[in-house]
Amino acid sequence: MKRILALAALLFCSSVIATGRGPAVPDYPAEQVAPRTYVIHGPLGYPTAENQGFMNNPAFVLTAAGVVVIDPGSSVQTGEMVLRQIRRLTDQRIVAVLNTHVHGDHWLGNQAFREADPSVAIYGHPNMIAGIAAGVGDSWVANMEQLTEGATRGTRVVGPNTAVQDGDQVEVGGITFRFRHFGIAHSSSDLMIEVPQEDVLFLADNATNRRIIRMDDGRFSGNIATLEAAMQLKAKVLVPGHGKTGDWALVRDYRDYLAGLKAAVKTYYEQGLADFEMKPRVAADLARFADWSGFDDELGKHISLALLEIEEESF
Repeated sequence: MKRILALAALLFCSSVIATGRGPAVPDYPAEQVAPRTYVIHGPLGYPTAENQGFMNNPAFVLTAAGVVVIDPGSSVQTGEMVLRQIRRLTDQRIVAVLNTHVHGDHWLGNQAFREADPSVAIYGHPNMIAGIAAGVGDSWVANMEQLTEGATRGTRVVGPNTAVQDGDQVEVGGITFRFRHFGIAHSSSDLMIEVPQEDVLFLADNATNRRIIRMDDGRFSGNIATLEAAMQLKAKVLVPGHGKTGDWALVRDYRDYLAGLKAAVKTYYEQGLADFEMKPRVAADLARFADWSGFDDELGKHISLALLEIEEESF
């Protein structure tokens, strides 16, 4: 009987662990970057138990008709933290959540806003909506929970319910949110968001500030072209997907990294070098970026991906 009770207790505890909820994410300050626009700058790096998976830049805009949230983070806990920061400034209703692309570190926080208001509209690119329907969201939930050692437990998939494409816009309280999509860049679902009344452009992960990120779902040529197109837009405040808000210098820097890497890989490919032989030479060519977060971790992968892209373009 004692063994049976002990086994029952063990199964009960295992069930609690499996179905419980991760801890709250500590409060991060909302920094005002424009008259009505605030950004919560997440730490640089990969999802870990220490950062509880929070590493992107959730943002929100206060309008006369309510609050518009952009990319509420990687978990329900992060989304709740973002909501707490909003409530420090206003009691206005959350009227819309805008998602920039399919990678879950940017949008799994949707859950917190849908739980606070089941009627809230969530916007995203059609390719993002299709990816979630195909199971991308479930994969991100599982990966985040594993990488954070359970800190994001309790998060579930709550994707966009309204599709928007290049040129579409949403008007809220006299503020315009205009969506820009120039093809496959960091992913096939990237939406940059212009807020002209604030002179703000949300870059999504098409550009980051002093942070090198994955390109598994993107194309170097497309990302470079997207940033070139973005440079024709009018904005003074540039909010990257990761890293501090800045000006056009951060866009040029990230464009230079992408273009410099692809050009170096092409040169060494034409010399007959394999990707592993290229790596020390490419690293030397891109030395100005060596102190960026993620450089050492992503460089080899980026070389391999750029090489595949160059080989494809050669046919």
